[in-house]
This record gives sequence, C-alpha cells and structure tokens, in this order.
Amino acid sequence: MKLKFSVLAVLLFISATMFAQTPVTPANLPKDAKIDVTVHDDKNDKPLQNEIVIFKSQINGTEYQGQTDAGGKFSLRLPAGDKYDYFILGFHDSLQNNVLDIPALGPNKYYSKPFTIDISFTPASSFVIQGCNFETGKAALEEESFAVLDELVSYLQRKENEVIEIDGYTDNVGKAADNLVLSQNRANTVRDYLVSKGIAATRVSAKGFGMSNPVDDNKTAEGRANNRRIEVKTLSTDN
Repeated sequence: MKLKFSVLAVLLFISATMFAQTPVTPANLPKDAKIDVTVHDDKNDKPLQNEIVIFKSQINGTEYQGQTDAGGKFSLRLPAGDKYDYFILGFHDSLQNNVLDIPALGPNKYYSKPFTIDISFTPASSFVIQGCNFETGKAALEEESFAVLDELVSYLQRKENEVIEIDGYTDNVGKAADNLVLSQNRANTVRDYLVSKGIAATRVSAKGFGMSNPVDDNKTAEGRANNRRIEVKTLSTDN
C-alpha cells in the first residue's frame, strides 16, 4: 500500500502445528494440507464472524482466503512445499508478517492431520482515512485522494458484508453552522465516490459532525489539519 493509515492497536497470537508425514500406498495422495483457522476477540475471547484471513504464497504470490463463520472458524487447503504470509484483511493496516510453513511432501506421504492457526485480536471499529483531502472550504476532493479512496473500495469489495458510515469533521475555523454543512457535504462526496465505484448504496451512509469531537489542538496548523478528517465507522458485518 502507498500510505499509512491509523488503525486501533491489535494483538495477534499464532499456533501453526505441522503433524508428521504418514506413509501410505495410494497413488492419488493429496499434495496439499488442510488448515483449520480460528479467530476470536482478544478482549473477551468471543469468536469473530465474517473476518477474512488471506494466505499469500511466497513462491508465486497466489492468494487463498477464507471467511470465519458464526463460531469464528473456517478451513481451507493449501499446496504443500511453500511458505505463506497470512493476515486478517483490514483497511491498509492488515495484520501480517506471520508465516505458515508447509514443507514439501516426500513420495507416498501426506498430511494426515490439519495445521491449526489461532488468531486473537481486537478489531477496529473505526479508522481515519489518512490522505483523503479536500479543496479549502469546499467538498471537492483533491486529486491525490482518489488513490486512497480506491484502496477503501478494494477493501469493501473483498469484505462484501461490511456496512459502514462515513463521518466528516472540520477544524474550528469559521462558523459552526457552516462547518456542519461542509462536513456533511464532504462525507457525502466520499460516499458518492464509493457508490460510483460499485459499492452498494445500502452499505454506505454519511454523516457530518462539523467542528465537534476534535482529536487535536485547534490552536496549531498541524492540530487543525488533524481535526479536518474523514473517519470510517463499521456499523455491521452482516447485511
């Protein structure tokens, strides 16, 4: 990804166990391995539904993915003789840099038991779209913002059950009433862009909050820039 995004802190714990290769005689032995994945909330240990975990081959870049059910689980099969980087799909700051090694199989051998991966983390309920900027005092997006929003489109296309709210905020320069209108218009602009790229209108709402809820000091230029922001809030992961 091109830009860094601010996402709530997460914890990741991994258990990937390779079971012994068992000699057998059939000629059509599986040359892959079953992977059992469990994802649960680090705060309360509850299973997390609709989380997408992606496995990316280090050899050829092929991606495999699964989505957790109501019990926070799914299974898939991966070719042996490869290492896989795997991560939970998030917006830009996916949990990654974790590797599953599935050694190659010898003649007349196969994996008789699955590898198991247990992921525990705290999902982010909202995040700021860093680099989503507008013309001064207007709701028109600056050109560099399109690439950032395209990344959000890509994320929503893969996480097709997620329903979001686009929240717009301003700094404290100008009248409160004008800023409220401006923040709503900017949120609408982002929503309209997502919908124009194929995201269902029913999945995206927009709300302006004006100069309320500042995240930094409005007395400095940097603080005001931080307060002028677009946040994405997850409303639901089940349409």
